[in-house]
Amino acid sequence: MSQKSSVTKRRNRSLNIPASELPSQTEDFRTTEAWRVLRIQAEFVDGFNFLADLQKTVTFFGSARLKENDPWYQEARKLGGMLADAGYNVVTGGGPGIMEAANRGACEGGGDGDSIGLNIKLPREQRTNPFVEKSVGFHYFFVRKVMLAFSAQAYVYFPGGFGTMDELAEIVTLIQTKKMSNRIPVILVGRDFWQPFLDWVSKTMVGKYRTLTAKETGIINLVDSAEEALKLIRKAPIRTKFG
Repeated sequence: MSQKSSVTKRRNRSLNIPASELPSQTEDFRTTEAWRVLRIQAEFVDGFNFLADLQKTVTFFGSARLKENDPWYQEARKLGGMLADAGYNVVTGGGPGIMEAANRGACEGGGDGDSIGLNIKLPREQRTNPFVEKSVGFHYFFVRKVMLAFSAQAYVYFPGGFGTMDELAEIVTLIQTKKMSNRIPVILVGRDFWQPFLDWVSKTMVGKYRTLTAKETGIINLVDSAEEALKLIRKAPIRTKFG
């Protein structure tokens, strides 16, 4: 028996780990749960380090499927430019559609705000749009979601799909449960898209089933233009930390 194997066995005995639960000598350690935990931890460290010095940030959410000729692509592009001109950093998921539009606007803006993308690593596809100036990539979607929620002055939601709805529900829940300040605006852009959803919330969740109160729905702001969104964002306090 090698000295290394002997040391490993003594260490395992000291930790009271049953031999049946130990990985085999031929198993790739990178496939183990312990390695996965370390990888997750490393992604959180990299993400927080990347964002730690950014104080004036606005996070955009919305569909990756909307094209350049879509009116909401153009509105997100306009808002991204207005925010960059005002000195805000624009944060997106780094992909196409609304994310690309916001990053594009930030790049075109003449101010000090940066265009930032928090990308997701996919095996066969590169999703980072060409207008991202600073970026970091993540393997795990849930780590990326935490980073998108980190220290923003406002959260802006353009028309989107299940992912956008998921991200909206998470931020609203954090504010509802007082894990996040209620002074941070949650802004839905696009009355035609969002009003039917808000009507359902009011009629069904508040009115019929009483799973929400009318006061809790006040967390959400509905606007129809980049100009309206910017007015709300300017009123928000500058956040220096998450939570």
